[in-house]
Amino acid sequence: MSSPAEPVSAALLRTWGLPSPGESKKTRGDVIVVGGSRSSPGAALLAGEAALRVGAGRVALAVPRSIDAQVGVALPEAGVFPLPDDADQPFDVRLAERVSRADAVLVGPGFDDPDETRATLLAVAAARPQCVVLDAYALGVLPRIDRGVLPDAVVLSPNKDEAGILLERDVEAGDESAVREIAERFTAVVNCYGVVAAPGGAAWRVDEGGGGLGTSGSGDVLAGAIAGFAARGAGTERAAVWGAWSHARAGDRLTDRVGIGFLASDLARELTTTIRDTLADDA
Repeated sequence: MSSPAEPVSAALLRTWGLPSPGESKKTRGDVIVVGGSRSSPGAALLAGEAALRVGAGRVALAVPRSIDAQVGVALPEAGVFPLPDDADQPFDVRLAERVSRADAVLVGPGFDDPDETRATLLAVAAARPQCVVLDAYALGVLPRIDRGVLPDAVVLSPNKDEAGILLERDVEAGDESAVREIAERFTAVVNCYGVVAAPGGAAWRVDEGGGGLGTSGSGDVLAGAIAGFAARGAGTERAAVWGAWSHARAGDRLTDRVGIGFLASDLARELTTTIRDTLADDA
């Protein structure tokens, strides 16, 4: 029988700490966000910004060619790679090398076509990344992907609808047993509404967060934060817990300060001070 999920607190996170940032951006981790579409270019941008805000040293965005120029201007801190015009084609050498060298690759934010998403996820897998974080449409196509083509280090960040797709049944928010089941079925660390579960039975519960998190783009910020922590070297389990906590706690801080109605971009900007204050016993 699995032990009950461990409550997450600032005190627990202080005992864990975070990897040393080192002396340059290269020592703080490299994230690639693979996503975006003409109908939703902002999702990849929010995820990329969140990865930087939690301390990742470098971020690149791999997005459709139709939006790569605009995305590059909107987030000048990020590198930009165009995805193949035909999703069934392999990545070019530059992008494949960047994916293989990245510390974490986030796939899914902003994609809007399941077949193209599946083909792109397979192209990511073919580049042999070290760690992948899957969100949005990438979760919807995961049951059609051979788990063996993905790296050992996989993190899933579903909402309840995406969790339902993964389990092929309805799932309620906060259903700990369902999150544990997904973790075992896909051999992945899973974060869903503050419940984080790992294969083998370990689990944590984040009780922070409120209604203000229910805003467009919030999930993209969460997925980007998890990828950023993973890239920094926190490990998949702690990256998911740190991401869930900092996302939820940032939402609470914004709610206390400005009320309901803050934007996902506000949430991304709040991550940095949330992490600082958590580590400093001022959360």
